[in-house]
Amino acid sequence: MKRLSLTVALLFACLLPLASQNNAYGLDDECFHWFSESERLVGKEGFDKANENLLHAAISKGDTKAQTLYYVERLKNLTNTYIGKSVTGADDARVDKAMEELKSVASRLGYSQYFYYAYELAQNYYYNHRKPLRTMELLQEMDQISIERGEDYGLWMGKRYMVALYMSQNDYITAKKYILEALRIFNSSSDPTVRRQSVCRLYCDLSETYVIGTDSVKVNINKAVKTSKVHLDTLRCEYLLAKIAAYEKDVEAYIRHRDYCLADPLLHTISPTARLLFETLDSIVEGHFNYDKVQNLTFSRIREVKYIANVAEMYGYKDQAFEIERLMVRKYEKLLADSNQSKIAEMDARLNNTVLSADLRVKSQILKRTTSYLILLVMLVLVGAMVLLIVQVRSLRRRKVRDEHLIEELRNANEKVKLADAAKTRFVQNMSHEVRTPLNAIVGFSQLLSLPDGSFTPEEKDEFSGHIINNSKMLTMLLDDILNTSAMDSGNYSIQIEDGECGFMCRAAITSAEHRLQPGVTMEYVSQLPEPYVIRTDPRRVQQILINLLTNACKHTAKGEIKLTCSLDEAAGEVSFAVTDTGTGVPADQAERIFDRFTKLDEFVQGTGLGLSICRDIASRMGARVYLDTSYTAGGARFVFTVPVNYQPVA
Repeated sequence: MKRLSLTVALLFACLLPLASQNNAYGLDDECFHWFSESERLVGKEGFDKANENLLHAAISKGDTKAQTLYYVERLKNLTNTYIGKSVTGADDARVDKAMEELKSVASRLGYSQYFYYAYELAQNYYYNHRKPLRTMELLQEMDQISIERGEDYGLWMGKRYMVALYMSQNDYITAKKYILEALRIFNSSSDPTVRRQSVCRLYCDLSETYVIGTDSVKVNINKAVKTSKVHLDTLRCEYLLAKIAAYEKDVEAYIRHRDYCLADPLLHTISPTARLLFETLDSIVEGHFNYDKVQNLTFSRIREVKYIANVAEMYGYKDQAFEIERLMVRKYEKLLADSNQSKIAEMDARLNNTVLSADLRVKSQILKRTTSYLILLVMLVLVGAMVLLIVQVRSLRRRKVRDEHLIEELRNANEKVKLADAAKTRFVQNMSHEVRTPLNAIVGFSQLLSLPDGSFTPEEKDEFSGHIINNSKMLTMLLDDILNTSAMDSGNYSIQIEDGECGFMCRAAITSAEHRLQPGVTMEYVSQLPEPYVIRTDPRRVQQILINLLTNACKHTAKGEIKLTCSLDEAAGEVSFAVTDTGTGVPADQAERIFDRFTKLDEFVQGTGLGLSICRDIASRMGARVYLDTSYTAGGARFVFTVPVNYQPVA
């Protein structure tokens, strides 16, 4: 949360230069003096007086920008007052009111940047108080207004905030999407306010969405260096270059970039844990790494934990790297649980507000009707007593039916919330069990390898190492399944259509899955297509589905063979990939059920029960199909994956 607050502050710094820049705000000198005082006293005693003086000076001088800044500072001070404190609905209402006043003044006086900054401050307030649903509502509202007004600046700020939001939540898949959208807006916009912004931070964030050591990391950091405009941009680039140099074991470059960073008093604004991170890296580079230093380091992102593990492994600290990986898994489980709990708590609060609002509406309706009936009774007391009695009885009956219906709806809604909470708990418990199994295997074999020389033969040690690698890959696959499912549920799973060569995709899938083969089982690829055979599809998603199907076959095949075939026989205009095994098979009546989430026919087989569900979801997004061939009776199972030869996405 602190990282998001810092990010928003840095974003606003792009719009408002600091006071040391010779009043680049363009304010009257007296107005600038009181604005500087208000800015200095935000969240402190004396703010109200300084801000009132700013307003009086702005009105007397006719400075409309200073008048707008009075409302900016008031909202900023209000949101700062609640930092680290629990808030109530009344506090939310005060923030919303101050936000609307700033938006109104900014629109009336023609300062659209402050109109959108009102959203930034309110979004930051709700995010820091664990109200993600309200945060997303404000983001969507800001995006919609930007589109209606045709203002690139609002769209730009919205995407930048989304990047900061998802980076702080360790959701690098979604963050990458918004980074690319922000860069697209920047490159295509003619808005001078947008064009003045620095995209260095975007390229830095984009580099961190890739796995350390890949070319994409260096490419984006080089772009960040080229687009650096201010000192903080340069400092952030130096920080990332130091991390890369440490990973690549370029000690000379690492020391040079590290010393640059440590000499800068603003390093904590780039990363609050930067100095402790460098201490940990120094111990690794200098050869006296101790896992206890990692436990004393509070990382702001899971990616930092993964980075330290990668560097430790590069320098030969494999056991310590494994312990750090365990730390990462525990931290990720806690983040998942906390995130789900905060969303459920906000849903509960909204449900209670709905019940209260409904009760107030009913009472208001009853009061209005009763008043009408009394007036009518006075006017028609002599001739209409009986008629009024009949009307009153009918009204009560209708009200009773309506109340009973409302109560039933509220009961059903409450039951759904309870079921959602129970489902979340079961999922977390199941994932804890699934993650623990490969972790226990890795720990056990690692302990065997740590025994004194002579305890095991080299062949046995190679076997133990193989088990550790396989279980590590199994753990990675479990986490990938969760991330892929989350991305598809949130609508952030993209399909990129391009040319793909069938033989290449099949052989790549075989290479990725063959390490999962059980002893004595063989795997082969048979093609009935002319080589090379190119289709229009998303090659990366095709390989992902084939790998999932082959991995699933490896789990359930203890002997015999697994065969991947490619042909044009299944349907016209489609390429058919079929994975056939000699394993346990699937009953015909379970042919559709196995594609449901969390479905496992054999609870003793490792996995989340998400693999086949993910395959079908991805296939549907690219016009393809995945199904179980129930006509196959030769023993084992046959899964078919049909892909259009020339897929054209629907606009």
